Amino acid sequence: MATIEWKGVFPALLTPFTPDDHLDLPLYRANLEAQLDAGVDGIIIGGSLGEGGSLSHAERAELIRYSRDIIGKGVPVVMNIAEPTTKAAVQAAVDAAEYGAQGLMLLPPMRYRADEAETLAFFRAVASATPLPIMIYNNPVDYKILVTLDMFEALAEIPNIQAVKESTRDVSNVTRMINRFGKRFRILCGVDTIAMECLLMGADGWVAGLVDAFPRETVAIYRLILAGRLEEALRIYRWFLPVLELDIHPKLVQYIKMAAARTGIGSEHVRAPRLIPEGNERTRIVEVLDEALKTRPQLPDYLNLRAARTVAA
Repeated sequence: MATIEWKGVFPALLTPFTPDDHLDLPLYRANLEAQLDAGVDGIIIGGSLGEGGSLSHAERAELIRYSRDIIGKGVPVVMNIAEPTTKAAVQAAVDAAEYGAQGLMLLPPMRYRADEAETLAFFRAVASATPLPIMIYNNPVDYKILVTLDMFEALAEIPNIQAVKESTRDVSNVTRMINRFGKRFRILCGVDTIAMECLLMGADGWVAGLVDAFPRETVAIYRLILAGRLEEALRIYRWFLPVLELDIHPKLVQYIKMAAARTGIGSEHVRAPRLIPEGNERTRIVEVLDEALKTRPQLPDYLNLRAARTVAA
């Protein structure tokens, strides 16, 4: 059975577009290479930040294959699956493996609020259709379905369901998962504004958003925590927090694309019906970003730190 070391920083990558609404592969490569240079541990394609719901099957295939060509074998490429039907989700899982993805991030059914039995049947069907390792995306705030501890108990018998993107926004859920399951499921925080808190409570990693604009700062926080250098991590995290709050807004795609453009590794082009922010809204976001850039911290040599502990210990 295939597996992924579900720990560290996994960027939920943006999908850059040209002004005429095609994939901007040169800009995508520039951002991806900035992530790799910063020391990320995996990448996720086609998530919410990647405007996955607007991507065609051909675009998804192109992004996976292009990413694999750039990365080689060193960093796993994970494809997000967010489909309204079991049939479509199963096909997406089969296709992702064919395109070269090494793992899947799997949401519950979209647009229909499935009950517990329906959600579990959906997850089981997808998992049985693929050998790829799966991370369940648990985000009841945005997607209205909570994957409960009892549901994870039922999923624990499925070997390729290996991790959870913990986005309930309840830091205590990290402890609940560890108390109930130990290390059966790896836990990756999926909410930028509580990432340090989740890591300190035992999460194994961080599915990050603002990493798309600030990859080195994001990885530095994770590596410093791992090395037990908490004061240094906290100093960066406190500087980062006003920017991280862009991740919990309905326009997170537009705002984080603005941030990536501001740091030179992205553009603001979005796919309609999204529009680039204007007026007072734009001014407010630009002020947050300009203040962050003006006060951007000096980073230690975080890539060569020795881990003081295991994050999930």
